[in-house]
Amino acid sequence: MADRSSRTLEVVPVTEDNWRTYRDVRLAALLDTPRAFANTYAVSAAYPESSWLARLRTMHVWLAFVDDRPVGTVSLWHSQDQPDEEVYLIGMWVSASARGAGVGDLLVSTALDAAGEAGYSRVHLEVAEENLPAQRLYERHGFARTGTTWDNPLYGGILEIGYAVRVDPGCRPSVASGTVGA
Repeated sequence: MADRSSRTLEVVPVTEDNWRTYRDVRLAALLDTPRAFANTYAVSAAYPESSWLARLRTMHVWLAFVDDRPVGTVSLWHSQDQPDEEVYLIGMWVSASARGAGVGDLLVSTALDAAGEAGYSRVHLEVAEENLPAQRLYERHGFARTGTTWDNPLYGGILEIGYAVRVDPGCRPSVASGTVGA
């Protein structure tokens, strides 16, 4: 088995050149942790290519790689009913094989840096009440509960908890790479 400390971790933007990899990672996420998302594998698997490409025009999406293997994703999306200075962090997922190796931290940091660079001052997200590891990840990055909740009707109902964090508008992004296990 390869030494974990020698594996390279990198986060890259999703573009028209690598959207198929994003689609595959997103579908893997929906199969792996279906209760963590407001969509289902069946619905997403039926999307045509045009729908996947349209996502790239309406949100910023990143993929995490350990060496050349995709192991995670995160997105930023601005809702039309949201104030101009706010954005949502959505679609966060890390493969079980890469959890605990800093992938989630790097994905969240990348999204927060990009939000600031794009001029946003506040990032919101919603996380299932039952997903304690995700809550701890977000709290490590300064997210705090907003007091908002909603009931996601998928899978018999899941209480979603609102979180938000302030970011520095106009900040320069950090380098999105590293070494796993370092």
